[in-house]
Amino acid sequence: MQKSILISGCSSGIGLDCAITLQANGWRVFASCRKQQDCDRLSEMGLDSPRLDHADKNSIKTTLAYVLEKTGDRLDAIFNNGAFAIPGAVEDLPTDALRDIYETNFFGYHEVIRQVLPIMRAQGSGRILNCSSVLGFAALPWRGAYTSTKFALEGLTDTLRLEMRDTNIAIILIEPGPITTQIREKSVPHFEKWIDWKNSTRRPQYEAGLLKRLYEPKGLPDKFELPASAVTAKVLMALESKRPKPRYYVTTPTYYIGFLKRVLSTRAFDWLISRL
Repeated sequence: MQKSILISGCSSGIGLDCAITLQANGWRVFASCRKQQDCDRLSEMGLDSPRLDHADKNSIKTTLAYVLEKTGDRLDAIFNNGAFAIPGAVEDLPTDALRDIYETNFFGYHEVIRQVLPIMRAQGSGRILNCSSVLGFAALPWRGAYTSTKFALEGLTDTLRLEMRDTNIAIILIEPGPITTQIREKSVPHFEKWIDWKNSTRRPQYEAGLLKRLYEPKGLPDKFELPASAVTAKVLMALESKRPKPRYYVTTPTYYIGFLKRVLSTRAFDWLISRL
């Protein structure tokens, strides 16, 4: 029987690469996007692309109903992947900006999981993959909004994994480091909407660093940056392994920082991160 998977955030980057690769590997892929025009584009590419917006509970319900209709009431796996960033110092983040990003990066994941669990319980198995980040266990300056959503996601996922030990439903974290995606470019409108950097006490730091990173044309990739296919390779391992790991690191920095978090004191780690 062909296995099925629902992937969110497939308009580009990790989600799109996963969808194309898994379909080529024989999976019945539902490659969802937030915007209908992106769904239409993916449909023209030969992907089944229902619209799913993590911030829209009804779209999640509608998409799951569509998937079950197409598969005969079965869904073997989901990969919660769609997310965005709001760069900026924590002191410059309006609380409403955090509410906005949590709707997509955290609450939407939780809603998908809650709607999927009864399906997987009924069929007696399933795999739930959540795309976190190296920023899900190690903070970096100027990324407080995104980092906090990933820290929250890791806590929720770890708890769910413990609670699902008495089932045949595997709960898995995918933790990429620097990956070639459009997340930086796509964060610019959110930055412009929420961050009043011109009136910030940190304006000189914005001008010296973050603004250049956001607006100057990107040249060479970040050091150790890998293509989205590196994440897809770990997703395939998580889906096809008989005994999947609880978490899969992707990229050298993730392994490196994961090791340093275990062996260094908090102050030593902070000192090291502040010098990056």
